[in-house]
Amino acid sequence: MAEERLLENAGKISSSLTKSLLAAALLASCGSSLLYGFNLAVVNSPALYIKSFYNQTFQAKYDYYPDEEQITIMYSITVSIFAIGGMFGALSVGRLVTRFGRKGTLVRTTVLVFIGGALMGLSRTFRLPLMVIGGRFIVGLHSGISLSVVPMFLGEIAPKNLRGFLSLIPSIHICLGVFIAQVLGLHELLGKEEHWPMLLSLIVFPALAQLMLLPWFPESPRYLLIEKGDVHATLTALRLYRNQSNIQLEVEEMQEEQRSLNSIQTISVWRLLTDRCVRWQVLSVVILNIGMQLSGIDAIWFYTNDIFRGAGIQESLIQYTTVGTGAIEVISGILGCLTIERVGRRPLIIGGFLFMGICCAGITVSVLFQAQVPFLRYISVACVVGIIAGFCIGPAGVPFLITAELFKQSHRPAAYTVAGCLNWLSNSTIGFVFPFLEMAAGPYCYLIFCAICLSVALYTIFIIPETKNKTFMEISQMFASKNKMSEDDVNANGHLKLSQMNMNGYGSLGILREK
Repeated sequence: MAEERLLENAGKISSSLTKSLLAAALLASCGSSLLYGFNLAVVNSPALYIKSFYNQTFQAKYDYYPDEEQITIMYSITVSIFAIGGMFGALSVGRLVTRFGRKGTLVRTTVLVFIGGALMGLSRTFRLPLMVIGGRFIVGLHSGISLSVVPMFLGEIAPKNLRGFLSLIPSIHICLGVFIAQVLGLHELLGKEEHWPMLLSLIVFPALAQLMLLPWFPESPRYLLIEKGDVHATLTALRLYRNQSNIQLEVEEMQEEQRSLNSIQTISVWRLLTDRCVRWQVLSVVILNIGMQLSGIDAIWFYTNDIFRGAGIQESLIQYTTVGTGAIEVISGILGCLTIERVGRRPLIIGGFLFMGICCAGITVSVLFQAQVPFLRYISVACVVGIIAGFCIGPAGVPFLITAELFKQSHRPAAYTVAGCLNWLSNSTIGFVFPFLEMAAGPYCYLIFCAICLSVALYTIFIIPETKNKTFMEISQMFASKNKMSEDDVNANGHLKLSQMNMNGYGSLGILREK
C-alpha cells in the first residue's frame, strides 16, 4: 500500500511557479551562474592590456624581457587556471552539500568570490601578475562548486512539472554573465587599460547581493526532511515555495522516500565507474560533458575578439560585434528554457550540436576563402553567432539535467563528480591549447570542433533516450539491453522493478528495496 500511495501521490505533486520559487532561483543563479559566465568572457576584452601588464612587470621588477610566446603562455595560464580551480571545486561538492546544505553551501562559498575579486582588483596596484592568476583560480573554485550546487538546489525546491524549466535558469544567467562582461568591456565603459583590474573584480557585487538576500530563503525541503529530519523547517519551506494545497501530499511523499532510503548508501566514484549496470549511462555523461566543452564554445568565448580580428572585421567594430553575439546568447538561452518542457531534452541536444558542427565547418570555409570573396567574412561572423546560439539553446544546460536523470540517488553524487571534473578539465584544456592549436592549424582547427559536435549529436540520436516525464526505472530499463543486463541482474544491483520505484523530483528518488 505504501508503494501504491507513493506512486499515486507523485502523479499529483505539481505546482505553478510562485514568486518565492522564482526569486530563489534567480538569486541562486545570479550569485553563481552569472559569475561563471562573466569570468568566462571577461578576460577577452582586456587581453592586450593584461599581456602588456605581464610584459612591463617582468621588465621593471625582474629585468627580464619575455618573448611573445612566453607572454602567450602566461595569458593562456590566466585563462585556463579558472577551469583548473573549477575542477578542484567540483571535487568538494559532495562533502559541502552534506554538511552545510544546498543553500548553505551557496551562501558560505561567496567568500571565495570576495577573495578572488580583491586579488584581481589589486594586482595592478601591487604589480603582481600572480595575483591575477591566483584570483582567477579562487573564483574558479567558487564556480566549480556552484555550478553543481545550483541545479541541485533548484531541482530540489522545484515541483516535478517545473524541473526542466528551473534547471535551465542557471544557463540563462551564464549567457547573461557573458553578455554583461562584453558590454562592460567596451572601450567607452571599462575597456581602457587603467580599468581592467576593476572590470575583473566586479564579480563581488552579484555575490554580495546573494549573500545579503539568499539567507532569507529556506533550505531545500528535501534536504531538511530526508537528511536532517526537521519536519517543522520542511513545512515552513514548502509553504514559501508551494501552493498551500500541495504541501501535505509532498510531505507524505518525502517521508516515504526518507524511509525507503534508510538502507541505501552513496557509492564512490570508483564504484560508479566499475558498475556494469550503469556503464552506458556513465559513458553518456562522459560524452555529453566532454562534448559540451570541446565543441568549440570555450574557444569562441575566450578568444572572440581574436577570431573576429582574423575574420577581417575592422578593429573599431570588433567590440560591438562581440556585444551583439552576447545578446544572441541571452535570447537563445531564454528560448531553450521556455521550450524544454514542450520539446524534451533530446531535440535540444541533437539540434544544438548539429547546428554548432555546421557553423564550425562554416568558419573554416569562410576564413580560407574570404581573401578571394570578401563577403565571406560576414559568413564567418554569422557562424560564430550560430555556434553561440546553438550552444545556449541546449548543450549549455541540458547535460547538467541529464546527469541527474540518468542515475538514481545513490549514484548521483559520484556522477556529478565525474561530470564536473571532466567538464572543467576539458574547459581548461581548450583555454590553454586553443591559441597554439590555432597557430598550428589555422582555420582548420574548427574542423576538429565540427567532428566533435557531429559525433555527440550522432551518439545522442542512437544511444540517449528521451527522459522528459520518465521515472528513473523507465530510463534504467531503456539502458538495460545496452548494458546487457537481465532484469534479475538489474534488481540485484539495486535497479528495482518499476512498480517499486518512483522519481518524484529532480535528483530525488523514492526507492523501495525488494525483500
